[in-house]
Amino acid sequence: MSADRSVLRQAIERGERDGGAIEFKERLNREVHLVDGRKESLAAQLRHRVLSGDGEATYVIGVTDDGGLAGIAPECFSETMDVLSLLAEEADAHIHDVDTWGVSRDDAMDDRRSIEETAAPDEPGRVAHENGADRGLVGIATIREGAVLETDDTHVVIGTAGHVDHGKSTLVGSLVTGQADDGQGGTRGFLDVQPHEIERGLSADLSYAVYGFEDEDPVRMDNPHRKQDRARIVEEADRLVSFVDTVGHEPWLRTTIRGLVGQRIDYGLLVVAADDGPTRTTREHLGILLAMELPTIVAVTKTDLVSEDRIEEVTREIESLLRDVDRTPLPVDRHGVEAAIDEIGESVVPIVETSAVTGAGLETLDTLFGSLPKRSLPDREEFRMYIDRTYDVKGVGAVASGTVNSGAVETGDELLVGPMNDGSFREVDVRSIEMHYHRVDRATAGRIVGIALKGIPESALERGMVLLPRTADPDPVREFEAEVMVLNHPTRIRSGYEPVVHLETASEAAEFTPEDGRLLPGDTGRTRVRFKFRPYLVEEGQRFVFREGSSKGVGTVTGVDGLSDPPPADD
Repeated sequence: MSADRSVLRQAIERGERDGGAIEFKERLNREVHLVDGRKESLAAQLRHRVLSGDGEATYVIGVTDDGGLAGIAPECFSETMDVLSLLAEEADAHIHDVDTWGVSRDDAMDDRRSIEETAAPDEPGRVAHENGADRGLVGIATIREGAVLETDDTHVVIGTAGHVDHGKSTLVGSLVTGQADDGQGGTRGFLDVQPHEIERGLSADLSYAVYGFEDEDPVRMDNPHRKQDRARIVEEADRLVSFVDTVGHEPWLRTTIRGLVGQRIDYGLLVVAADDGPTRTTREHLGILLAMELPTIVAVTKTDLVSEDRIEEVTREIESLLRDVDRTPLPVDRHGVEAAIDEIGESVVPIVETSAVTGAGLETLDTLFGSLPKRSLPDREEFRMYIDRTYDVKGVGAVASGTVNSGAVETGDELLVGPMNDGSFREVDVRSIEMHYHRVDRATAGRIVGIALKGIPESALERGMVLLPRTADPDPVREFEAEVMVLNHPTRIRSGYEPVVHLETASEAAEFTPEDGRLLPGDTGRTRVRFKFRPYLVEEGQRFVFREGSSKGVGTVTGVDGLSDPPPADD
C-alpha cells in the first residue's frame, strides 16, 4: 500500500473518539447542515476536534459513522468541501489540505480494502477520469487553527529570462533555498515543477519559485518540492517575491513571450553567463523586457568559472548592449545597491555579478528584491483576471489560474467568463481560491492564483479568456487599432501579414493592415490588427508582442472596435 493510501487507512483505524482529532462525515450539504442551528453546532464540533489535535483536525469524508467506505459522487464531495470550509471559517480555522481516493461503490460499504489508487504515480491525490460512474470519492481534509491567509499588496513578481544554460534556474534555486549550487546545476532541480504536481489543481504553477522576507530577513524554503514548504513561506513572510519562469531555447521564444506578456510582472531579471557572454537570445529577451516597459536587472552568472578580466569584458559587452537600446547601465559593484534601488526604472538597468556556487551577489539580489517597490497597478477597481491555464480536478471541477490584473476576488463571488467563440460570456461562481498551495478567501491585483469555478466545465475554458464581475458589460473585439514597432524582419511588412499576437494571456494568429501599406524593420507605425479565429477582450493602452518566424515586434493598442462580425461557423 502506498504512503498516501496508508494515511486514509490509519485515520479510519484510529477512528472517532470523544477527545480525539478525527471526525467521520459521509457528506455535508447546505440545505441540511447550514440551517436551524446545525451550522453553529457543527462549527463547535470542528473547533473541539481542532483543539483536541493541538491545532489540527482530520476530517474523513465519504465514510459512515463506523468508518465504512461509502464513497460519494464528485459533485457531493465538492459541496461537502464548500460546507466544511464555511464551518471551519466559523470556528476560526481553515482547510489546509485535501487528499482524495476513488472507491468501488459495490464493495465500499463492507470492505475497507477496496480503496484503490486510481491516480497516476506522479499525481497523488487526484482521481483518474476513467473511474467511471461506479466509483465514488473518499477523502481526508486537514483542518488547521487560524483564519486563512490575509493577502497584501507587497507581493513582487519577477520575470526571468536568458539564454539556455546561462544559469537562470540555478540562480533562482539558490535564492529561494539559500543553498549553494554544487557546480552541476543541483539547485535548478528544485524548480522542475510540472502542472501535475499541483495539489488538486488549485495552486497556479505560473510562479515556479517563491521566497519572502520578514522585516528585512529572507524567509527561504527548505525543500521547494514540498507544497507545505511553499505554504509556510506564504504564511510567515511579510513580503513575497515570486519568479515567473521563461524558456531559454530559441525555438521556445513563444513560451518566453507568453511568460513575460501574460503575467502582471513587476521586474525583469535577465541572466548572462560570464563564460558565454551576451547571445542572440540574450538580445531577443532584453528587447522583449524593455519593449514591455519592465524595469530590468541583469545578473552576470557563473562568475566562479572565469577570471576577473573576463567578468569585466562581459560586463562591458552588456553595458554596450544596453546603451544601444538607449538604456543606462548601472554596475552595482561600482555604484552600490542603494543606488540601484533608487535608480532602477525604464531607463536605468542595474548589473549584478553573481555565482550560485560561491554565493557572490546573492545577498545583493536579496537586498534588491526585499526593497524594490511593487509597481503601480491599473487604476481600474473592477476585478479582472486573464486565464493562463485551466485544470479539470475531480471533486473540485474547473480551475482557472492566472494573475489578478486588477481589483479583487473573493470566495463566493459571482463572475462572468469569456468571451466564447460567439463573443458571449457565461456566468460562474467562485468556489475557492488558492495561492502557492495556501487557501485564501480573497486575492488582490498582482496575485498569482488558482480559482475553482462553479457553473462551467473545464473544456469550455481557454487561455486568453477573462474573468470579470457579473455586473460587467464586456465588449469583446475581433479587430483593433495599434501603434507597432518592428524589432526585426527580413523584408517589409505588408497588408495581409499574419503573425501570432501575444496580448495578456492570449496567443492568437492575426492579420495586419498597416496604415501606410507597409512597415520596414525599425519602423514605428499604425496598423489594424484582426484576430483570425475568435474575439478577445482588448482595451486601449495594452501592450503586446507579435512574432512570425524570425520577425518580431511590439505594439500598443490605440483603438478598440466592438465585435464586428460573428466567427466562422466551424470555429
